[in-house]
Amino acid sequence: MTLTAARPGTPARAIESRPLRNPDATSSEVMTRRGWWLVVLNFLIPGSAQVLAGNRRLGRIGLGATLFMWTLIALGALTGLLWPTGLFTFVTGSFLPDFLSALRPLPLTVVQIALLAYVALWIVLTIDTLRLVRLVRVGPLARVAMAVVAVVLLVLSGSGAAYAAQIAGSTRDALSSLFAQSGPIVPPSDGYYNILLLGADSGEGRDSMRFDSISVVSINADTGATTITGIPRDMPHFPFAPGPMQDKYPDGHQGYADPTCGWGSGVNQLRTEVEVCQNGDALYPDARANASEPGIEATKDAAEGILGIQIPYYVLIDMKGFADVIDALGGVDITVQERLPKGGPAYDGQPVDDWAFGWIEPGAQKMDGDTAQWYARSRYTTSDFDRMRRQRELQEAILAQFTPQNVLTRFQQVAESSTNIVQTDLPQSLIAPTLVDLALKAKDQPINTLELTPEGGVDEYDPDYAQVQQMVRDALHPATATEEPAP
Repeated sequence: MTLTAARPGTPARAIESRPLRNPDATSSEVMTRRGWWLVVLNFLIPGSAQVLAGNRRLGRIGLGATLFMWTLIALGALTGLLWPTGLFTFVTGSFLPDFLSALRPLPLTVVQIALLAYVALWIVLTIDTLRLVRLVRVGPLARVAMAVVAVVLLVLSGSGAAYAAQIAGSTRDALSSLFAQSGPIVPPSDGYYNILLLGADSGEGRDSMRFDSISVVSINADTGATTITGIPRDMPHFPFAPGPMQDKYPDGHQGYADPTCGWGSGVNQLRTEVEVCQNGDALYPDARANASEPGIEATKDAAEGILGIQIPYYVLIDMKGFADVIDALGGVDITVQERLPKGGPAYDGQPVDDWAFGWIEPGAQKMDGDTAQWYARSRYTTSDFDRMRRQRELQEAILAQFTPQNVLTRFQQVAESSTNIVQTDLPQSLIAPTLVDLALKAKDQPINTLELTPEGGVDEYDPDYAQVQQMVRDALHPATATEEPAP
């Protein structure tokens, strides 16, 4: 501490010299050292440079905002580590009741606005810090270096906050687009949440959208253990669950008389039959209001009748944009068992080389979206049951790619591609906390599969649906070592 002369007429007082606020402007060395301190402080603790050397009011605003952001980040990280489901539930607004569902995007909107406001404040603080440095008073080389370093540090730190704001906005938009903001939550049926998973193909070369892949995802409501049951798309003469289609076909589906409504009695023809050749909106008048379609609801009733379980929800994935999701994830790892052609359709007697424009070769591959799409679609040199197996492999490979690191680094692309191809009636309030919590429990568990194919003991031409339903019960409720086998 040094003593300086007091003003004439005032008592002598001890005044501490503060070189950051009152530097020796005649010394280039002092001003250069002071300048670097201010630039570094502005980066490490935005607002501190102003408190020490400039407008204290602006500095207090900067420090307050910085401490507030640090507190939120620390709380968010701690909550994400100890209670990730709670964090997801809060930021997505899923804790709000249905009558306030319109406000569910609000938390992420507030986060996005706060981050963008902080970036704007940081820009103001950086410009003000360069003013406080008094570049004309520092050394010639330091003059340029300080300006460049200050801008680079601002870009590095500010771009991180801006990217976080972009992720918050993309998450909000994706959730609003993908999931119903409100809707009843159906409790688990016999211990499981069952979701109909449909793969449709409206891409090039298709004259209509049909459900080429039909399966049911069953998630154990306690453990999160997941079982995927594949239903052959050509499964014939199937029963329906109670409802309008069972009223029309009390003895099981027998096909439709008009050939324009499908080429057989397979379950994948239901959408065309119900929505083109019957008055689907009269059969399922509430479907569209509940984020579904009559053809989907008819297929849901068929899947319930086949498997003997309640299926309240569906997820539809359109193969037309399927490749975009895989490309957004950086590709998928698949081991190809046999050589498969790209292209189609083929006609009887037409050599494969006449219509195939490429081949998928056997062996381990990192598939891009286009190759993976043909891997799932190709069937002209194999059977539909082989294609079911490949589609299940692809589903598991995609789930394996949805790691936190992969999704975080590619979040923008994944979110944009998903909203273009996914349609569902899952309510957002079921996603969080329920399904998110179950997904965390299930992440280290293998996915069980049940294929209703000849290899699994199901007659493809005349299925025994009582047998099929027993197979499903055995898969979802396996006997423990201490239980007696069912008679």
